[in-house]
Amino acid sequence: MLDHLSIQCADPAASAAFYDAVLRPIGGGRVMEFGPVIGFGLSGKPSFWIGPLNVGGENREVHIAFVAPSRAAVDEFMTAAAGLGAEVLHPARVWPEYHEHYYGGFVRDPDGNNVEAVCHTPA
Repeated sequence: MLDHLSIQCADPAASAAFYDAVLRPIGGGRVMEFGPVIGFGLSGKPSFWIGPLNVGGENREVHIAFVAPSRAAVDEFMTAAAGLGAEVLHPARVWPEYHEHYYGGFVRDPDGNNVEAVCHTPA
């Protein structure tokens, strides 16, 4: 349903470094840049964008879930985030209340957003 999503960041360089590190294990990366605005995605198509905070006030927390190709990739996402000092909100595990194969882990990005990597396939 979504084509792309964009968030504003207080420190675009810090957010770019965070997303470079955590999206790499799930196959994502930078695919387009316009100055401080960066598009991340797969196969050359940007589907997640970050840019400078340019609308008044502070950011409100959002939840962003990225699809991971495997449970191991979710674990690598979590390791990359923790290695950057990100707060771990929920360690990676199976969440049967969502569905029997839902394996996800949740961290905070540099702007306080709840960022998740999730795999929907069995182990």
